[in-house]
Amino acid sequence: MEPSSPSRKRKYAVEDECNRIGAVQVGPGADQRKAASLIQLPSVESSVVGKAICLLRSRLCNHAQAHILPDAQDNKRKIYELFSETVRNGCNNSILLLGPRGCGKTMSLAQVLNKVIAEVQEEYPERLCFVRLSGLLHADDYSALREIARQLCIEHRLVFSKSASFDDNSQFLTSMLRECALSHKTVVFILDDFDLFAQMSKQKLLYNLLNTMQSKEAQALVIGVSCRLDADQLLEKRVRSRFSHRKILFNPPLADELQKILPELLILSTDSSIVDAKYVEEFNCVTQDIFKSKEMGEILHSIMAVDVSPRHLLNFLFAAVCTIDRNIGLFSLSNFKMAHAILRRQNKLESLRDVSVLELYLLVSMKRLESKEREIYNFNTIFKEYKSLHDSHSTCDLYPQEVCQRAFENLLERQLIMFADGRKSNIGIEFCPVKLLVSSYELEEGLKSSPVCPTILRQWFAHEEFK
Repeated sequence: MEPSSPSRKRKYAVEDECNRIGAVQVGPGADQRKAASLIQLPSVESSVVGKAICLLRSRLCNHAQAHILPDAQDNKRKIYELFSETVRNGCNNSILLLGPRGCGKTMSLAQVLNKVIAEVQEEYPERLCFVRLSGLLHADDYSALREIARQLCIEHRLVFSKSASFDDNSQFLTSMLRECALSHKTVVFILDDFDLFAQMSKQKLLYNLLNTMQSKEAQALVIGVSCRLDADQLLEKRVRSRFSHRKILFNPPLADELQKILPELLILSTDSSIVDAKYVEEFNCVTQDIFKSKEMGEILHSIMAVDVSPRHLLNFLFAAVCTIDRNIGLFSLSNFKMAHAILRRQNKLESLRDVSVLELYLLVSMKRLESKEREIYNFNTIFKEYKSLHDSHSTCDLYPQEVCQRAFENLLERQLIMFADGRKSNIGIEFCPVKLLVSSYELEEGLKSSPVCPTILRQWFAHEEFK
């Protein structure tokens, strides 16, 4: 018997892996050549595979998000031009950066700021002053204006008065903008979660800020960042009239685009630190073939249905890289399926796997009530819907009202539903309005994974009213 060499072991390992996941189906033509190329791959040292994995991890952790964003470069160019116009021409501007969370608004703004600071400090020293506010932290006009005064005092080495009133801080802001304009200094206001500022009573902060910028004695730039696309529509008429109505939209990538973009993040370069050219070529070939497959397209569509942010997609790729078998050194479809399962793991889905049949009936009844545009309901309404479902199909899963109420209370304890006002009222629990804390996707996945869910219940959920 011949001794088993490393190349022979590797050949069998690749062949077994391909057969196990169905990544290679030997057939006529190209499929045979593909299978042969994989099986005849020469032995690769574990150090080479380790270098490849470290290289991919480093790439996904460092500035890979901009590669996924289709409009990143164009949007950064627009932001940079606005900065240049404000600083060089000494004019006032305001703009909104809008888009879903995780689509690169803050990242693009930070990259432009670093570029502008480097250029301005070299050409015009001390010509920029930054004030950053957050709608989550500065929830009222007084605290927001107080924070502006504090940051301006730190920037210009002045003494900040904690006891100053709203009018005092407003007058201080006006005088500081005037002094900065006289010294040709631009003040940049960055308002994170801009929509929360627009929801404040009377919008005093936004009005005072934009009204001050109407004067020729001020030189400022206001940048609002929001995940609400209608943030500008929340402004009052007097505030909207002073806003410049400039908006930059950050769009998430489409699923079809991702199948072309994501493989580029996992492709190894031939001029990298990995010297095995044969391994690099085969690694890139297998990776591209996986992303062209129908199964990979279904995985990407499932991921996009939950979260479209590039951050979530990079976490998905990172998890897939971490699951690569180092004995094989190549991607397989099972790596991406495992990464999808890791990201999809949620507490609510874990809880839905353990609920009883009756509790599943009540959850589906609540979801059916929501499809009828009833966002809030009580136990009596839920029980009536549950009974109507049973009467229409004559199932054997009809339970008394007292048993249903105990199941209803168990759902409250599991925090799958909650009281509409956040707490229990003095009235009986069957009359307290509640709302469902489980999305349609989570409930659908819970019904599929539950070992006790009857077929008729899945059919009820898949009724056309839910689509």
